[in-house]
Amino acid sequence: MSVEKTNQSWGGRFSEPVDAFVARFTASVDFDKRLYRHDIMGSMAHATMLAKVGVLSDAERDTIIDGLKQIQNEIEAGTFDWRVDLEDVHMNIEARLTDRIGVTGKKLHTGRSRNDQVATDIRLWLRDEIDLILAEITRLQQGLLGLAEAEADTIMPGFTHLQTAQPVTFGHHLLAWFEMLSRDYERLVDCRKRANRMPLGSAALAGTTYPIDRTITCELLGFEAISGNSLDGVSDRDFAIEFCAAAAVAMMHLSRFSEELVLWTSAQFQFIDLPDRFCTGSSIMPQKKNPDVPELVRGKSGRVFGHLAGLLTLMKGQPLAYNKDNQEDKEPLFDAADTLRDSLRAFADMVPAIKPKREIMREAARRGFSTATDLADYLVRRGLPFRDCHEIVGHAVKYGVDSGKDLAEMSLDELRQFSDQIDDDVFAVLTLEGSVNARDHIGGTAPNQVRAAVVRGKELLAAR
Repeated sequence: MSVEKTNQSWGGRFSEPVDAFVARFTASVDFDKRLYRHDIMGSMAHATMLAKVGVLSDAERDTIIDGLKQIQNEIEAGTFDWRVDLEDVHMNIEARLTDRIGVTGKKLHTGRSRNDQVATDIRLWLRDEIDLILAEITRLQQGLLGLAEAEADTIMPGFTHLQTAQPVTFGHHLLAWFEMLSRDYERLVDCRKRANRMPLGSAALAGTTYPIDRTITCELLGFEAISGNSLDGVSDRDFAIEFCAAAAVAMMHLSRFSEELVLWTSAQFQFIDLPDRFCTGSSIMPQKKNPDVPELVRGKSGRVFGHLAGLLTLMKGQPLAYNKDNQEDKEPLFDAADTLRDSLRAFADMVPAIKPKREIMREAARRGFSTATDLADYLVRRGLPFRDCHEIVGHAVKYGVDSGKDLAEMSLDELRQFSDQIDDDVFAVLTLEGSVNARDHIGGTAPNQVRAAVVRGKELLAAR
């Protein structure tokens, strides 16, 4: 009895071809073909291992590897014919290999399954993506350090609740972003360790009866460890979820960064100017200069948050081992990596070109009684309890609101009506420079501390 051939990788059990719509609906080749390089890398290592344990001859191994190299050249030259009926990147490459080298190509899949193959490919791909992202984080941090060093003495208002709180230096503010990115870097390095474990050899779910040596493929592919359980090896997507979690935190940081840039470029703040090449105009309002790059990054954070939620939802109801659901892991993972990398690249290009408007920043720091805490600290040093000092300064601020005067603009007699402990040395602490210079400790906003932090930051980057 003969039946119409369906799929050359699994059609033997089926008596009719897959419905054309179902074939398109279940195929993943349109998006997983970006794994081609890692799929070929894994196949070369697998063939090498099979030859070393005697499952393939050396000649068969060489023929397979040469064929795979030619296929990679075809793909990169844009001449490879991707076929939806072959479902995915794995079968497209294997089918083309068989076309090229004949029956030897069919031997490549010995001792493995698409289940452990795709799990391996994704880990190899993500490992490389993390390395690219780490490089962009470092580049952005280098830009921040350069700008922070140049602006170590530039005074601006620091905010809480978006209300003027205390004066800080612009360099100090930039270094806060540096610290956020340092944590992002650490999270991704840690995530990479768990992504860099090899599932190849788990086969479909139970391992294989062939005498494979997983340590060989592990070493060839540069993995740090081998998965310890075949069921978990093919079905684990923790590494993808963990990456999306780290990416979501990093995008949250970039979104906060973006929000401040958007505010600071507005006519209401005018703290900074972004180069024209990172902005766009309005089709109707000729005066507009819109900070599109930070606005778009702020918006793109939401899609990465969504990918994290999507992957968690994808995995939460799955029994062991592999399920077709897992085909849905790739697009959110791919997009999360692309979005984070591109956002970091945009910021790494843009940040060194930020131009602060120093006089406007300084004038803004003079408004809002930003040195009120310094006056309270001054009175504490005179022996008064802090809570009493807090109340005294509160009365002085109220007087300033009513009279339209900042604390530094009041006369000594005006200040002494609130406390006789105030002397003429008070004006040294009410100046903006006096305020920032007084916070002279590790992590403080004093200019010399900013410069010291820049040195530490450069040492950190150099040690990576």
